[in-house]
Amino acid sequence: MQLLNFLTPKIGSRKKKIRFGRGQGSGKGGTCGRGHKGAKSRSGYSKKHGFEGGQMPIQRRIPKFGFKNISKKKYFVVSLDTLQNLINKGKISDNKVINKQVLLDNNLVRKKNNLIKILAGKKRLKSSLKIEANKFSKNAVTFIKEAGGEPLFM
Repeated sequence: MQLLNFLTPKIGSRKKKIRFGRGQGSGKGGTCGRGHKGAKSRSGYSKKHGFEGGQMPIQRRIPKFGFKNISKKKYFVVSLDTLQNLINKGKISDNKVINKQVLLDNNLVRKKNNLIKILAGKKRLKSSLKIEANKFSKNAVTFIKEAGGEPLFM
């Protein structure tokens, strides 16, 4: 039975670390494997990220472009035309409030947490609707009020 303090690694499984600059007999004396002269042979040398040997690096050759506005709000746009078409088909009743849930059920909006904007469209609104949304265009507000409905802001 072997005890833990007598365990040793297999012979040849562990190599000795190369010790640079410890004389000619070591095989890595003199220049220490850095070659002769040049920037790479000097102490304190570190190549900059993206350095291409003096050639103009790719991140400087390619022109700058683009901007990502992280604070931009994304609105799902719904026109009054589509709402009138759904009323004509009988998918939406014109006497109840059209809110986010109604729009979700009719696949006009994707998620519950998205913002909704109502646009006027080309045709006039025929039925009086109470529409609940985050934003309305000026024309949409006038068309809704002309038809006898009211825009409800969330």
